[in-house]
Amino acid sequence: MKKQQDKKDSLIKMTLALTLITVVSALILGYTYEITKKPIAEAENRAELAAIEAVIGTDYDNNPYQDKMLIPTKHGKEKLELYPARKNGKITSFAMKTFSNQGFGGKIELIVGFNINGRILNYQILSSKETPGLGSKISENKFKSQFKGFVARTSSFKVTKDGGDIDGVTAATISSRAVIDAINRAYGAYKKLNRGENKNEQKH
Repeated sequence: MKKQQDKKDSLIKMTLALTLITVVSALILGYTYEITKKPIAEAENRAELAAIEAVIGTDYDNNPYQDKMLIPTKHGKEKLELYPARKNGKITSFAMKTFSNQGFGGKIELIVGFNINGRILNYQILSSKETPGLGSKISENKFKSQFKGFVARTSSFKVTKDGGDIDGVTAATISSRAVIDAINRAYGAYKKLNRGENKNEQKH
């Protein structure tokens, strides 16, 4: 009988100990999250702003990241982030975070900069799973430099294999097309907004 009681007491103590460990661990994790949340958010903001500056420069007097808004794509199925760059209260250029699901390795995310007339300034790949040494070359200046000054969704804004003026990355036509697809998605959303068709744009 005493052995059974001892086992019962031991089980209760073990349960209490495990409960205490769980509670303390949860409190520590919660505290760690709270004290690291702000620095992580600030680091993410800096990274976003750095990407924005990479595609539109720094000739603005607002914070495009803080002024970002969500706008629907041309067909309204998704929303993209638009970052307006203002000078003396007027928008002079803007960046948009966009994507394509047509990459060789799947989804490609990038940020593209446009001037106020919709001409491409630059773009930067944010994430992709394209083949190293082949599709990954879509992030290199040799390929990217071709886009400057182009207006998306025109007959020439295609890879040469499709009758356009963009030289695709050798042996990575699919990746090259995906970049064009992503930029076209961004431009289509911008044109829709510019025509006043986006009634659901949101400040973020």
